[in-house]
Amino acid sequence: MSYPPGCLLLLLQRFIECKSHVNQIQALIITHGHLHFNPSWQNSDLKWMNTLLYNTLIRAHLNFGDPHKAIVLFTHMLAHQAPPNDHTFPSLIKAASSLPSLASVTGRPVHTQVIRRGLSHDPFIQTSLVSFYAQLGDLSNARHVFEEVTKPCIVAFNSMLDAFGKNGDMGSALELFQRMPQRDIVSWTSIINGFGKNEYYQESIWYFEKMMMEGLVRPNESTLVSVLSSCASSDQGGALTQGKQIHGYITRTETEVTVFLGTALVSMYGKTGCLASALRVFNGMEMKGVCTWNAMISSLASNGKEKEALNMFDKMKQEGLQPNEVTFVTVLTACARAQLVDLGLGLFQSMLNECQVYPRMEHYGCVVDLLGRAGRLEAAVEVIRGMPFEADATVMGAFLGACKVHGAVALATEVGKRIIELQPRHCGRYVVLSNIYAGAGRWGHASAMRKAMIEAGIRKIPAYSWLES
Repeated sequence: MSYPPGCLLLLLQRFIECKSHVNQIQALIITHGHLHFNPSWQNSDLKWMNTLLYNTLIRAHLNFGDPHKAIVLFTHMLAHQAPPNDHTFPSLIKAASSLPSLASVTGRPVHTQVIRRGLSHDPFIQTSLVSFYAQLGDLSNARHVFEEVTKPCIVAFNSMLDAFGKNGDMGSALELFQRMPQRDIVSWTSIINGFGKNEYYQESIWYFEKMMMEGLVRPNESTLVSVLSSCASSDQGGALTQGKQIHGYITRTETEVTVFLGTALVSMYGKTGCLASALRVFNGMEMKGVCTWNAMISSLASNGKEKEALNMFDKMKQEGLQPNEVTFVTVLTACARAQLVDLGLGLFQSMLNECQVYPRMEHYGCVVDLLGRAGRLEAAVEVIRGMPFEADATVMGAFLGACKVHGAVALATEVGKRIIELQPRHCGRYVVLSNIYAGAGRWGHASAMRKAMIEAGIRKIPAYSWLES
């Protein structure tokens, strides 16, 4: 039976959200030769039929979470002389952005095709390219594309705003935000999230408060998660009070406490030392993800409740949830603080053997800390030597701290030189090493370390405390 291309296109559009149907229709399209160049269509209304078929297939596979197949379809599209149009490229650019390891390799040639086909001034394509280059960390090209937009819409402004935030240029982000002709919740969320991601936590909270005072937009889940994260990370006074006020707003407005919003609340209360509130939110959540359990385990472990944290880890596994990389950082940290060496080493071994989680730098740092706190410095050295990659300053810093506690001056000297090479501007490394020498009565070495710190122009950061009810 013969199926005309128009009929297959209608079927494809009708069942575009059903993967099995799309695959079946795609098979019919291929077997009937409709994706190949047909010279008889050159001067008829059918000459764009192949383009429409390819565009629909590309969009469908992108929506199915298969960006690689979308890119492959585009190469077939070019090979079969189906001319791409302005509807082709936004989906392709999004597909390229979804492939972190291949984004540059796939995205830049797509941009070249845009230019070659005279579509570089299409506003939808320009906005997609701004987002693509932001994802790639190429702020220069993102800005260049944005500046070519004749009359940027709010979506284009938001894409550029997000690009500045993702790449740490909050000065330009704020300047753009202030001159935007209009702002929606995406604009406000981008500036709030941008400040938070770049560790300007108080600014993040301030802009959330400004948004609420203006009352023109209502925060969504992303906005609330971003500002709660800033409240959790801020070391300034009042962050806990602000976090509580946001929680109160969520309760008053009957905002749904989703997995991500609940996790943000648990993390905020845990990081600010309010374990009872963290547990109350956790226990009240109808749906919990692995991230929620991780936040609760971390909250317990960081507030002196290491054994409760490990019990929570066991309960998580009993619930049938698979631990991930973050889970193991939290439980290994708990084991280190409670000096449960054998249990910690057993959990480290189980990461790959039972959970197929490959140890990363953070996990090795936890194991070094675990062994170092217990005084097993030689075993910690063996772990460092056996790592599949070179130890970074975090791992070496954990080991240096253990050397200080146990008075291992010779090891501290060896490690100290290496860690100062890795972090030459970190005042804490100089101070720890100087204190180790002083503790061992090596006053000349201690003085030399302090002198080296002064000559390098490094000043010790003064300590301070803050109490909040």
